[in-house]
Amino acid sequence: MDTQKYDVVIIGAGIAGMVAAYECLNSNLSVLLIDRNSQDHLGGLAKLSFGGMALVNTPLQKRLGIKDSPSLALNDWLSFANFGENDYYPKLWAETYVNESLGQVYHWLRGFDLKFFPVVNWVERGLYQRGNSVPRYHVLWGTGHRLVERFSELLRNHKHNQKLKILFEHKVTELIKENNQIVGCIAEFESLPQQVVKFHSNFTIVATGGITGNLEKVRNNWYEPWGKPPTEMLNGAHPYSDGLVHMAVSRIGGNVTHLDKMWNYAAGIPHPKPQFENHGLSLIPCKSALWLDHTGKRIGPEPLVTGYDTNDLCYRISKLEKPYTWQVMNWRIASKELAISGSEHNPMIRDRKLFSFLKEILLGNHRLLRQLQNESDHFLVANDLRTLVDRMNQLNQNNFIEFETIERELKFYDEGIKRGKTFWNDDQIRRILQARTWKSEKFRTCNPKPILDPKSGPLIAIKLRLITRKSLGGIQTDLDSRVLDLKGNPMPGLYAIGEAAGFGGGGASGFKSLEGTFLSGCILTARSAANSIRKLN
Repeated sequence: MDTQKYDVVIIGAGIAGMVAAYECLNSNLSVLLIDRNSQDHLGGLAKLSFGGMALVNTPLQKRLGIKDSPSLALNDWLSFANFGENDYYPKLWAETYVNESLGQVYHWLRGFDLKFFPVVNWVERGLYQRGNSVPRYHVLWGTGHRLVERFSELLRNHKHNQKLKILFEHKVTELIKENNQIVGCIAEFESLPQQVVKFHSNFTIVATGGITGNLEKVRNNWYEPWGKPPTEMLNGAHPYSDGLVHMAVSRIGGNVTHLDKMWNYAAGIPHPKPQFENHGLSLIPCKSALWLDHTGKRIGPEPLVTGYDTNDLCYRISKLEKPYTWQVMNWRIASKELAISGSEHNPMIRDRKLFSFLKEILLGNHRLLRQLQNESDHFLVANDLRTLVDRMNQLNQNNFIEFETIERELKFYDEGIKRGKTFWNDDQIRRILQARTWKSEKFRTCNPKPILDPKSGPLIAIKLRLITRKSLGGIQTDLDSRVLDLKGNPMPGLYAIGEAAGFGGGGASGFKSLEGTFLSGCILTARSAANSIRKLN
């Protein structure tokens, strides 16, 4: 077996691994960055992400009149997290995040000429519990694609870049433990398992992501109080996010916790150009659409509305009789409100085309709707409701949706709107109006008008399923990102960062996230690990 030696071996070349590699190079350490995927996938899911980050008390917030503070953010975080008595390190990481995101993430990224779009979005406002009391969701101008490209440049042009090796298409299967210290790992060539290499290192960092790319593991770790997992789900991560190295950490005595805590989304559709089985796209669903069950009946009694509590949306949908839902709207609503999360379907932001982006915001994103109409069989368009219902049933190859049922739901909603603002007494409309009070949301949320209004364009129905995304649990770590054993003791030589570590401590978000804590959590934990290694080296 071939053996190679490095100061630091980093398993996983997503954004957490790239940041850790950059910081270790700053300490003049030799670094090996190993990834299962091919070179064109450097950066992993971060490169495909929208680039949103929950940041606290930033100059951008102050410029917009948002009064935020670490103490307010921590109270919001704890409300959503619902930590248990034994969640000592997750709580510490939550406190670290709200106190350090300004300097360690916002200002640090700005120093690399990475800029944020000059608005702050307000997501996860909370439903039954307080969520984000104020807007905190900062979007990188250029999305996660720009973040990854920038760090690729930084690594490539680093003054110590001769000390960096990036090895693609290699799968780490085991960690090497000698004299109670982790001294490296064993990897095999992805397409030739018999080709095995041993890597020795003073420090090993796990940055492999979570488990949500493996739907079987998602189902096996489904949150028990929710009952059985849906029979159909889409994969919004990647098959390589399968927890393989989590198991390797467990085998050598590391503590892996809270794998039943996940951050999934309620509105997925099959990817029109899938790269793997059950490959899905995560939609940002329309607030003004009616969310219906498999029969065409409005889900209630409390309507489903995005932007308040994603976790609750997933819970309620997972309890339905069928594993899919429908959103029904018109072209006017969809052109203003519908979006797809990630860099792939947001080219104006990704490519930093400001004029084109503003044009789509102000006039509607008709480009995206036409693309979906042409590419997705789950995006149905019709000039009248009866034709739309026929197409919905044809897609499902059944007659579950009765025209009279869906017509009654839409007409009842529309009649309430027609009575005028004085008599708007629908909870969905209340939330729409509340969302429109914030500047950036007003441009992306329609003023209520009847859905069946012929002047608002053709009708649209979208068939949706739950789609996986992030693991909130993971390998337990301390504030130095050192992996802890079952007794809470650091395992010499072993670190975990990013999603692999549950974004810190094996579950920094607790039960549900304030959203936007993932990219920034990767950066914080990666910098923490590199700083700890620098002190020990």
